[in-house]
Amino acid sequence: MIASTKKIPIFFSVCLLISSAFAVQKSHVIGGERGWNDLERADGVTTGVGRFGYECITLDTAVHAVTGTTDLLLTFDGSDIRDEAGHYAVIANDLTRTEDAVRGHGAAQSRGEQGGITLRGDARSIFGQTGLVGSFTIEFWLAPAVADDGETVLSWRSSRAASRYPQYQLITATFSHNHLVWNFSNIFAGYAERDVTLTGITNIIPYQWARHSVSFDQETGLLEYRVDGRTEALRFVTLGGHENDTVCEPVLGVVADLEFCPGYTGKIDNVTIETRARSQEDIALYTDGNEAYSVSGGRFTTRPILVSRPAKLEAVDALMSVPAQTDVRLYVRGGENCWGWTDSYPAWQEIAAGERLDGVNGQYFQVAAELLPDGGGTTSPSITQLELRYSEVPLPAAPFSVRAEPGDGCVTLSWNYSIDDTAGGYYVYYGNRSGEYLGRVAAEGASPVRAGNVTSLTLNGLKNGAIYYFAVSSYSRADDRVIGQLSQEVFARPGAKREDSR
Repeated sequence: MIASTKKIPIFFSVCLLISSAFAVQKSHVIGGERGWNDLERADGVTTGVGRFGYECITLDTAVHAVTGTTDLLLTFDGSDIRDEAGHYAVIANDLTRTEDAVRGHGAAQSRGEQGGITLRGDARSIFGQTGLVGSFTIEFWLAPAVADDGETVLSWRSSRAASRYPQYQLITATFSHNHLVWNFSNIFAGYAERDVTLTGITNIIPYQWARHSVSFDQETGLLEYRVDGRTEALRFVTLGGHENDTVCEPVLGVVADLEFCPGYTGKIDNVTIETRARSQEDIALYTDGNEAYSVSGGRFTTRPILVSRPAKLEAVDALMSVPAQTDVRLYVRGGENCWGWTDSYPAWQEIAAGERLDGVNGQYFQVAAELLPDGGGTTSPSITQLELRYSEVPLPAAPFSVRAEPGDGCVTLSWNYSIDDTAGGYYVYYGNRSGEYLGRVAAEGASPVRAGNVTSLTLNGLKNGAIYYFAVSSYSRADDRVIGQLSQEVFARPGAKREDSR
Protein backbone atom coordinates (compact mmCIF):
# COMPACT_ATOMS: atom_id res chain seq x y z
CA MET A 1 0.00 0.00 0.00
CA ILE A 2 1.41 3.41 -0.99
CA ALA A 3 0.46 6.33 1.24
CA SER A 4 -0.82 9.34 -0.63
CA THR A 5 0.33 12.75 0.51
CA LYS A 6 -1.80 15.79 -0.14
CA LYS A 7 -2.45 19.34 0.99
CA ILE A 8 -5.98 19.67 2.30
CA PRO A 9 -7.54 23.07 3.07
CA ILE A 10 -9.77 23.10 6.12
CA PHE A 11 -12.00 26.14 6.28
CA PHE A 12 -13.37 27.73 9.43
CA SER A 13 -15.69 30.73 9.29
CA VAL A 14 -16.95 32.92 12.07
CA CYS A 15 -19.73 35.47 12.09
CA LEU A 16 -18.57 38.67 13.80
CA LEU A 17 -20.97 40.99 11.94
CA ILE A 18 -18.16 42.63 10.04
CA SER A 19 -17.80 43.09 6.35
CA SER A 20 -15.05 41.06 4.72
CA ALA A 21 -14.15 44.15 2.76
CA PHE A 22 -12.91 45.77 5.98
CA ALA A 23 -11.07 42.68 7.30
CA VAL A 24 -7.30 42.47 7.66
CA GLN A 25 -6.14 39.05 6.46
CA LYS A 26 -3.50 37.34 8.62
CA SER A 27 -2.23 33.83 9.32
CA HIS A 28 -0.47 31.81 12.01
CA VAL A 29 1.63 28.75 11.14
CA ILE A 30 2.07 25.77 13.46
CA GLY A 31 4.64 23.15 12.50
CA GLY A 32 6.35 23.23 9.14
CA GLU A 33 9.58 25.19 9.07
CA ARG A 34 8.91 26.56 12.56
CA GLY A 35 8.57 23.15 14.20
CA TRP A 36 5.93 21.95 16.65
CA ASN A 37 6.63 24.17 19.63
CA ASP A 38 3.05 25.43 19.99
CA LEU A 39 1.60 22.22 21.48
CA GLU A 40 -0.07 22.31 24.86
CA ARG A 41 -0.64 18.56 25.09
CA ALA A 42 0.36 15.46 23.14
CA ASP A 43 -0.92 11.96 23.92
CA GLY A 44 0.13 8.94 21.91
CA VAL A 45 1.91 11.03 19.28
CA THR A 46 5.51 11.89 18.55
CA THR A 47 7.52 13.80 15.97
CA GLY A 48 8.91 12.38 12.74
CA VAL A 49 10.04 13.57 9.33
CA GLY A 50 7.24 14.94 7.15
CA ARG A 51 6.96 16.79 3.85
CA PHE A 52 9.99 18.73 2.58
CA GLY A 53 12.03 17.28 5.45
CA TYR A 54 10.08 19.28 8.05
CA GLU A 55 9.18 17.87 11.43
CA CYS A 56 5.73 16.27 11.50
CA ILE A 57 3.36 14.87 14.11
CA THR A 58 2.72 11.15 13.76
CA LEU A 59 1.49 8.35 16.01
CA ASP A 60 3.92 7.11 18.60
CA THR A 61 4.75 3.43 18.58
CA ALA A 62 2.58 1.68 21.11
CA VAL A 63 3.89 1.47 24.65
CA HIS A 64 2.12 0.10 27.65
CA ALA A 65 0.58 2.59 30.03
CA VAL A 66 0.40 2.10 33.78
CA THR A 67 -3.01 0.70 34.75
CA GLY A 68 -4.50 -0.89 37.84
CA THR A 69 -3.00 -4.25 36.85
CA THR A 70 0.52 -3.00 36.08
CA ASP A 71 3.09 -4.58 38.39
CA LEU A 72 6.22 -3.40 36.56
CA LEU A 73 6.84 -1.14 33.57
CA LEU A 74 10.26 -0.30 32.15
CA THR A 75 9.92 1.84 29.03
CA PHE A 76 13.53 3.16 28.91
CA ASP A 77 12.10 6.37 27.44
CA GLY A 78 13.44 8.74 30.08
CA SER A 79 16.99 9.73 30.88
CA ASP A 80 16.89 7.49 33.98
CA ILE A 81 15.75 3.87 33.98
CA ARG A 82 12.96 3.35 36.49
CA ASP A 83 9.76 1.42 37.10
CA GLU A 84 6.90 3.59 35.85
CA ALA A 85 4.47 1.72 38.13
CA GLY A 86 6.54 2.61 41.20
CA HIS A 87 6.54 -0.92 42.68
CA TYR A 88 10.19 -1.83 42.04
CA ALA A 89 13.40 -0.05 42.99
CA VAL A 90 16.49 -0.29 40.80
CA ILE A 91 19.19 -1.89 42.99
CA ALA A 92 21.86 -2.18 40.31
CA ASN A 93 21.95 -1.21 36.65
CA ASP A 94 24.53 -1.84 33.95
CA LEU A 95 22.18 -1.31 31.02
CA THR A 96 22.83 1.63 28.73
CA ARG A 97 20.05 3.58 27.08
CA THR A 98 19.77 3.70 23.28
CA GLU A 99 17.49 5.65 20.93
CA ASP A 100 17.11 2.60 18.68
CA ALA A 101 13.78 1.56 20.22
CA VAL A 102 10.89 -0.55 19.02
CA ARG A 103 8.42 1.18 21.32
CA GLY A 104 8.48 4.79 22.46
CA HIS A 105 11.67 6.85 22.43
CA GLY A 106 14.26 4.60 24.04
CA ALA A 107 15.43 1.06 24.66
CA ALA A 108 18.21 -0.52 26.74
CA GLN A 109 21.45 -2.15 25.57
CA SER A 110 22.90 -5.09 27.51
CA ARG A 111 26.48 -6.29 27.06
CA GLY A 112 26.56 -9.87 28.25
CA GLU A 113 27.96 -10.53 31.70
CA GLN A 114 28.58 -6.82 32.15
CA GLY A 115 24.96 -5.89 31.47
CA GLY A 116 21.72 -6.34 33.37
CA ILE A 117 19.43 -4.61 35.82
CA THR A 118 18.42 -5.78 39.29
CA LEU A 119 15.02 -4.83 40.72
CA ARG A 120 13.63 -5.16 44.23
CA GLY A 121 9.87 -5.17 44.64
CA ASP A 122 7.89 -3.62 47.46
CA ALA A 123 4.99 -5.27 49.31
CA ARG A 124 2.56 -4.32 46.51
CA SER A 125 4.50 -6.19 43.83
CA ILE A 126 4.39 -9.82 42.72
CA PHE A 127 8.07 -10.45 43.51
CA GLY A 128 8.06 -8.37 46.66
CA GLN A 129 5.78 -10.62 48.70
CA THR A 130 5.39 -14.24 49.74
CA GLY A 131 2.43 -16.48 48.90
CA LEU A 132 -0.11 -16.94 46.14
CA VAL A 133 0.46 -14.94 42.99
CA GLY A 134 -2.65 -15.47 40.86
CA SER A 135 -2.71 -14.55 37.16
CA PHE A 136 0.34 -12.87 35.70
CA THR A 137 1.96 -11.84 32.42
CA ILE A 138 5.67 -11.18 31.84
CA GLU A 139 6.53 -9.49 28.56
CA PHE A 140 9.45 -7.78 26.83
CA TRP A 141 10.80 -6.96 23.40
CA LEU A 142 14.19 -8.38 22.43
CA ALA A 143 16.67 -7.69 19.63
CA PRO A 144 19.54 -10.07 20.52
CA ALA A 145 23.01 -9.70 19.08
CA VAL A 146 23.93 -13.40 18.97
CA ALA A 147 21.50 -15.45 21.16
CA ASP A 148 24.20 -17.87 22.32
CA ASP A 149 23.17 -20.90 24.36
CA GLY A 150 22.84 -20.07 28.04
CA GLU A 151 22.33 -16.34 27.60
CA THR A 152 19.83 -15.27 30.26
CA VAL A 153 17.17 -12.62 29.76
CA LEU A 154 15.27 -13.08 33.06
CA SER A 155 16.24 -14.65 36.34
CA TRP A 156 14.50 -14.98 39.72
CA ARG A 157 15.90 -17.38 42.33
CA SER A 158 14.46 -18.09 45.76
CA SER A 159 13.16 -20.91 47.96
CA ARG A 160 10.05 -21.93 49.82
CA ALA A 161 9.16 -24.52 52.44
CA ALA A 162 7.13 -27.50 51.18
CA SER A 163 6.30 -30.38 53.54
CA ARG A 164 8.79 -28.94 56.01
CA TYR A 165 11.59 -29.15 53.48
CA PRO A 166 13.01 -26.20 51.58
CA GLN A 167 12.64 -26.22 47.82
CA TYR A 168 14.61 -24.04 45.50
CA GLN A 169 12.50 -21.89 43.24
CA LEU A 170 13.51 -20.61 39.86
CA ILE A 171 12.01 -18.58 37.05
CA THR A 172 14.28 -18.04 34.04
CA ALA A 173 14.15 -17.16 30.36
CA THR A 174 17.29 -18.33 28.56
CA PHE A 175 18.45 -19.06 25.00
CA SER A 176 18.97 -22.64 23.86
CA HIS A 177 19.59 -23.79 20.29
CA ASN A 178 18.48 -20.43 18.93
CA HIS A 179 15.18 -20.43 20.84
CA LEU A 180 14.03 -18.78 24.06
CA VAL A 181 13.17 -21.25 26.83
CA TRP A 182 11.09 -20.43 29.90
CA ASN A 183 11.58 -22.52 33.04
CA PHE A 184 9.44 -22.47 36.20
CA SER A 185 10.90 -24.66 38.94
CA ASN A 186 8.88 -25.44 42.09
CA ILE A 187 6.58 -22.52 41.40
CA PHE A 188 3.20 -24.23 41.00
CA ALA A 189 1.93 -25.82 44.23
CA GLY A 190 0.64 -29.37 43.84
CA TYR A 191 1.76 -29.80 40.25
CA ALA A 192 3.17 -33.26 39.56
CA GLU A 193 6.19 -31.97 37.69
CA ARG A 194 8.57 -29.76 39.63
CA ASP A 195 9.82 -28.07 36.48
CA VAL A 196 7.52 -26.53 33.90
CA THR A 197 9.35 -25.67 30.69
CA LEU A 198 8.05 -23.81 27.66
CA THR A 199 10.33 -23.82 24.61
CA GLY A 200 9.79 -21.53 21.66
CA ILE A 201 9.67 -22.83 18.11
CA THR A 202 10.53 -19.57 16.31
CA ASN A 203 14.20 -19.14 15.49
CA ILE A 204 15.78 -16.08 17.06
CA ILE A 205 16.97 -13.64 14.38
CA PRO A 206 19.86 -11.41 15.49
CA TYR A 207 19.20 -7.67 15.61
CA GLN A 208 15.50 -8.12 14.81
CA TRP A 209 12.92 -7.03 17.37
CA ALA A 210 10.43 -9.65 18.60
CA ARG A 211 7.85 -9.51 21.37
CA HIS A 212 8.09 -12.32 23.96
CA SER A 213 5.37 -12.89 26.56
CA VAL A 214 4.51 -15.63 29.00
CA SER A 215 1.10 -15.58 30.65
CA PHE A 216 -0.62 -17.63 33.37
CA ASP A 217 -4.41 -17.69 33.85
CA GLN A 218 -5.44 -18.69 37.37
CA GLU A 219 -8.97 -19.47 36.18
CA THR A 220 -7.95 -22.14 33.65
CA GLY A 221 -4.38 -22.97 34.64
CA LEU A 222 -3.14 -22.15 31.14
CA LEU A 223 0.53 -21.19 31.00
CA GLU A 224 1.29 -19.89 27.51
CA TYR A 225 4.36 -18.52 25.72
CA ARG A 226 3.88 -16.30 22.68
CA VAL A 227 6.21 -14.56 20.24
CA ASP A 228 4.76 -11.58 18.37
CA GLY A 229 1.31 -12.73 19.46
CA ARG A 230 1.66 -16.28 18.08
CA THR A 231 1.53 -19.27 20.43
CA GLU A 232 4.91 -21.00 20.75
CA ALA A 233 4.20 -23.36 23.64
CA LEU A 234 1.53 -23.94 26.28
CA ARG A 235 0.80 -26.10 29.29
CA PHE A 236 -2.25 -26.56 31.51
CA VAL A 237 -0.81 -26.43 35.03
CA THR A 238 -3.52 -28.47 36.71
CA LEU A 239 -3.59 -31.58 38.87
CA GLY A 240 -4.35 -33.75 35.86
CA GLY A 241 -2.29 -31.74 33.41
CA HIS A 242 -5.24 -30.95 31.19
CA GLU A 243 -7.97 -28.36 30.77
CA ASN A 244 -11.00 -28.25 33.09
CA ASP A 245 -9.13 -29.64 36.08
CA THR A 246 -8.07 -28.22 39.44
CA VAL A 247 -5.59 -25.41 38.89
CA CYS A 248 -2.19 -25.53 40.60
CA GLU A 249 -1.64 -21.99 41.84
CA PRO A 250 1.76 -20.29 41.65
CA VAL A 251 3.25 -19.68 45.10
CA LEU A 252 6.40 -17.65 45.77
CA GLY A 253 8.62 -18.16 48.79
CA VAL A 254 11.32 -15.94 50.24
CA VAL A 255 11.33 -12.46 48.72
CA ALA A 256 14.19 -12.14 46.23
CA ASP A 257 15.40 -9.66 43.65
CA LEU A 258 14.41 -9.88 40.01
CA GLU A 259 17.06 -9.63 37.27
CA PHE A 260 16.69 -8.78 33.60
CA CYS A 261 19.56 -9.34 31.14
CA PRO A 262 22.08 -10.68 33.71
CA GLY A 263 23.80 -12.59 30.88
CA TYR A 264 22.44 -11.29 27.59
CA THR A 265 23.92 -9.36 24.70
CA GLY A 266 21.52 -7.19 22.72
CA LYS A 267 18.69 -4.72 23.18
CA ILE A 268 15.56 -4.94 25.32
CA ASP A 269 12.52 -2.65 25.40
CA ASN A 270 9.14 -2.19 27.06
CA VAL A 271 9.46 -4.69 29.93
CA THR A 272 6.12 -5.29 31.64
CA ILE A 273 4.70 -7.48 34.36
CA GLU A 274 0.95 -7.47 34.93
CA THR A 275 -1.29 -9.08 37.52
CA ARG A 276 -3.56 -10.55 34.88
CA ALA A 277 -3.41 -12.95 31.98
CA ARG A 278 -3.22 -11.61 28.45
CA SER A 279 -6.62 -11.33 26.75
CA GLN A 280 -7.15 -12.14 23.08
CA GLU A 281 -7.57 -8.42 22.39
CA ASP A 282 -4.15 -7.76 23.94
CA ILE A 283 -2.56 -10.53 21.92
CA ALA A 284 -3.99 -9.23 18.66
CA LEU A 285 -2.37 -5.80 19.05
CA TYR A 286 1.13 -4.72 18.15
CA THR A 287 2.22 -7.89 16.36
CA ASP A 288 3.68 -6.46 13.15
CA GLY A 289 7.28 -5.63 13.97
CA ASN A 290 8.42 -2.06 14.22
CA GLU A 291 5.42 -0.34 12.60
CA ALA A 292 2.78 -0.95 15.26
CA TYR A 293 0.50 1.70 16.75
CA SER A 294 -2.25 1.66 19.31
CA VAL A 295 -5.56 1.27 17.50
CA SER A 296 -7.02 3.94 19.77
CA GLY A 297 -4.73 6.46 18.07
CA GLY A 298 -3.33 9.65 19.53
CA ARG A 299 -4.26 13.31 19.97
CA PHE A 300 -2.53 16.65 20.26
CA THR A 301 -3.79 20.09 21.26
CA THR A 302 -2.18 23.41 20.42
CA ARG A 303 -1.77 26.15 22.96
CA PRO A 304 -4.46 28.86 22.83
CA ILE A 305 -3.27 31.12 20.02
CA LEU A 306 -3.58 34.84 20.76
CA VAL A 307 -4.27 37.21 17.89
CA SER A 308 -3.75 40.94 18.22
CA ARG A 309 -7.45 41.86 18.26
CA PRO A 310 -10.86 40.22 17.85
CA ALA A 311 -10.98 38.17 14.68
CA LYS A 312 -12.86 35.55 12.77
CA LEU A 313 -11.11 32.31 11.95
CA GLU A 314 -11.66 31.74 8.26
CA ALA A 315 -9.46 28.82 7.24
CA VAL A 316 -6.84 26.33 8.34
CA ASP A 317 -4.63 24.73 5.71
CA ALA A 318 -3.33 21.32 6.76
CA LEU A 319 -0.33 19.76 5.08
CA MET A 320 -0.71 16.11 6.00
CA SER A 321 -0.43 12.52 4.86
CA VAL A 322 -3.51 10.31 5.28
CA PRO A 323 -2.82 6.77 4.01
CA ALA A 324 -5.70 4.43 3.18
CA GLN A 325 -7.75 3.29 6.19
CA THR A 326 -6.16 5.92 8.45
CA ASP A 327 -7.86 9.13 9.49
CA VAL A 328 -7.23 12.59 10.92
CA ARG A 329 -10.03 14.30 12.85
CA LEU A 330 -9.71 18.02 13.48
CA TYR A 331 -11.34 20.17 16.16
CA VAL A 332 -11.38 23.91 16.85
CA ARG A 333 -12.65 26.35 19.47
CA GLY A 334 -12.29 30.04 20.25
CA GLY A 335 -13.03 32.65 22.90
CA GLU A 336 -12.46 36.21 24.04
CA ASN A 337 -9.92 34.97 26.59
CA CYS A 338 -8.50 31.61 27.63
CA TRP A 339 -8.92 31.91 31.39
CA GLY A 340 -10.87 29.01 32.82
CA TRP A 341 -10.60 26.85 29.73
CA THR A 342 -10.78 23.11 30.42
CA ASP A 343 -10.58 19.98 28.29
CA SER A 344 -14.26 20.35 27.48
CA TYR A 345 -14.96 24.09 27.89
CA PRO A 346 -15.35 25.92 25.59
CA ALA A 347 -16.83 23.05 23.63
CA TRP A 348 -14.78 21.64 20.79
CA GLN A 349 -16.33 21.75 17.34
CA GLU A 350 -15.34 18.90 15.03
CA ILE A 351 -14.64 19.98 11.50
CA ALA A 352 -14.25 18.22 8.18
CA ALA A 353 -11.72 19.06 5.51
CA GLY A 354 -12.98 21.84 3.25
CA GLU A 355 -16.07 22.58 5.35
CA ARG A 356 -17.07 26.15 6.24
CA LEU A 357 -18.05 26.67 9.87
CA ASP A 358 -19.88 29.24 11.97
CA GLY A 359 -19.63 30.19 15.61
CA VAL A 360 -15.88 30.21 16.31
CA ASN A 361 -14.56 33.69 17.11
CA GLY A 362 -12.57 35.74 19.59
CA GLN A 363 -8.99 36.68 20.32
CA TYR A 364 -7.91 33.14 21.22
CA PHE A 365 -8.14 30.08 18.99
CA GLN A 366 -7.17 26.50 19.69
CA VAL A 367 -6.87 23.49 17.39
CA ALA A 368 -6.78 19.78 18.25
CA ALA A 369 -6.25 16.74 16.06
CA GLU A 370 -6.84 13.02 16.51
CA LEU A 371 -4.64 10.69 14.48
CA LEU A 372 -6.05 7.21 13.88
CA PRO A 373 -4.11 4.28 12.36
CA ASP A 374 -5.49 1.58 10.09
CA GLY A 375 -7.41 -1.29 11.66
CA GLY A 376 -4.31 -3.42 12.10
CA GLY A 377 -2.37 -0.67 13.83
CA THR A 378 0.37 -0.82 11.19
CA THR A 379 0.10 2.56 9.40
CA SER A 380 -0.02 6.08 10.81
CA PRO A 381 -1.21 9.38 9.33
CA SER A 382 0.91 12.48 9.89
CA ILE A 383 0.53 16.26 9.97
CA THR A 384 3.43 18.41 8.79
CA GLN A 385 1.88 21.88 9.11
CA LEU A 386 -1.25 23.75 10.14
CA GLU A 387 -1.78 27.31 8.93
CA LEU A 388 -4.55 29.25 10.63
CA ARG A 389 -6.01 31.93 8.38
CA TYR A 390 -8.10 34.62 10.06
CA SER A 391 -9.34 38.14 9.48
CA GLU A 392 -9.05 40.81 12.15
CA VAL A 393 -11.24 43.85 12.57
CA PRO A 394 -9.23 46.73 11.00
CA LEU A 395 -7.96 49.63 13.11
CA PRO A 396 -10.02 52.73 12.29
CA ALA A 397 -8.19 55.94 11.48
CA ALA A 398 -8.05 58.71 14.09
CA PRO A 399 -9.73 62.09 13.52
CA PHE A 400 -7.45 64.29 11.41
CA SER A 401 -7.98 67.51 13.39
CA VAL A 402 -8.62 67.94 17.13
CA ARG A 403 -9.19 71.22 19.00
CA ALA A 404 -9.23 72.03 22.73
CA GLU A 405 -11.21 75.00 24.16
CA PRO A 406 -10.57 75.74 27.88
CA GLY A 407 -13.30 76.92 30.22
CA ASP A 408 -13.92 77.38 33.91
CA GLY A 409 -13.01 73.96 35.37
CA CYS A 410 -13.51 72.32 32.02
CA VAL A 411 -12.13 71.78 28.51
CA THR A 412 -14.23 71.20 25.39
CA LEU A 413 -12.68 68.91 22.79
CA SER A 414 -13.92 68.96 19.21
CA TRP A 415 -12.85 67.06 16.11
CA ASN A 416 -13.95 66.14 12.63
CA TYR A 417 -15.40 62.74 11.87
CA SER A 418 -12.80 60.18 10.88
CA ILE A 419 -12.47 59.73 7.14
CA ASP A 420 -12.46 55.95 7.84
CA ASP A 421 -15.99 54.59 7.44
CA THR A 422 -15.13 51.64 9.73
CA ALA A 423 -15.05 54.04 12.72
CA GLY A 424 -18.05 53.66 14.99
CA GLY A 425 -17.23 56.23 17.68
CA TYR A 426 -14.48 57.95 19.64
CA TYR A 427 -12.51 57.82 22.87
CA VAL A 428 -11.03 60.94 24.50
CA TYR A 429 -7.75 60.56 26.41
CA TYR A 430 -6.46 63.11 28.92
CA GLY A 431 -3.70 63.56 31.47
CA ASN A 432 -1.31 66.08 33.04
CA ARG A 433 1.82 64.94 31.18
CA SER A 434 2.43 64.98 27.45
CA GLY A 435 1.94 61.51 26.00
CA GLU A 436 0.69 60.09 29.32
CA TYR A 437 -3.10 60.07 29.41
CA LEU A 438 -3.73 58.83 32.94
CA GLY A 439 -6.26 61.43 34.06
CA ARG A 440 -8.92 60.44 36.59
CA VAL A 441 -10.44 63.72 37.83
CA ALA A 442 -12.98 64.53 35.09
CA ALA A 443 -16.61 64.18 36.05
CA GLU A 444 -17.12 62.16 32.86
CA GLY A 445 -14.74 59.45 34.10
CA ALA A 446 -11.17 58.31 34.00
CA SER A 447 -9.18 58.41 30.78
CA PRO A 448 -10.13 57.32 28.18
CA VAL A 449 -13.68 58.62 28.14
CA ARG A 450 -16.04 57.05 25.62
CA ALA A 451 -17.63 59.88 23.70
CA GLY A 452 -19.75 57.85 21.32
CA ASN A 453 -20.29 58.71 17.66
CA VAL A 454 -20.12 62.52 18.16
CA THR A 455 -17.60 65.23 17.26
CA SER A 456 -17.25 67.04 20.59
CA LEU A 457 -17.03 66.33 24.33
CA THR A 458 -16.66 68.59 27.38
CA LEU A 459 -14.63 67.28 30.30
CA ASN A 460 -15.75 68.86 33.58
CA GLY A 461 -14.27 68.88 37.05
CA LEU A 462 -10.78 69.85 35.89
CA LYS A 463 -8.49 72.01 38.02
CA ASN A 464 -8.16 75.63 36.94
CA GLY A 465 -4.59 76.63 36.18
CA ALA A 466 -3.41 73.07 35.59
CA ILE A 467 -2.33 72.02 32.14
CA TYR A 468 -3.99 69.04 30.48
CA TYR A 469 -3.01 67.12 27.35
CA PHE A 470 -5.56 65.44 25.10
CA ALA A 471 -5.83 63.01 22.19
CA VAL A 472 -8.72 61.27 20.45
CA SER A 473 -8.93 57.81 18.90
CA SER A 474 -11.60 56.02 16.88
CA TYR A 475 -13.07 52.65 17.79
CA SER A 476 -14.37 50.12 15.30
CA ARG A 477 -17.95 50.08 14.17
CA ALA A 478 -17.79 46.27 14.33
CA ASP A 479 -16.24 45.92 17.80
CA ASP A 480 -15.66 48.80 20.20
CA ARG A 481 -12.71 46.94 21.76
CA VAL A 482 -10.81 47.53 18.54
CA ILE A 483 -9.27 50.96 19.01
CA GLY A 484 -7.17 52.81 16.46
CA GLN A 485 -4.15 55.02 16.91
CA LEU A 486 -4.26 58.33 18.72
CA SER A 487 -4.71 61.66 17.02
CA GLN A 488 -2.24 64.51 17.22
CA GLU A 489 -1.95 65.75 20.81
CA VAL A 490 -3.48 69.10 21.92
CA PHE A 491 -3.39 70.87 25.29
CA ALA A 492 -5.34 73.41 27.29
CA ARG A 493 -5.29 75.05 30.73
CA PRO A 494 -8.75 75.57 32.30
CA GLY A 495 -9.46 78.83 34.08
CA ALA A 496 -12.11 81.40 34.87
CA LYS A 497 -10.42 83.65 32.34
CA ARG A 498 -10.32 82.27 28.78
CA GLU A 499 -6.85 81.21 27.52
CA ASP A 500 -5.52 80.50 24.07
CA SER A 501 -5.62 76.85 23.09
CA ARG A 502 -4.11 74.67 20.50
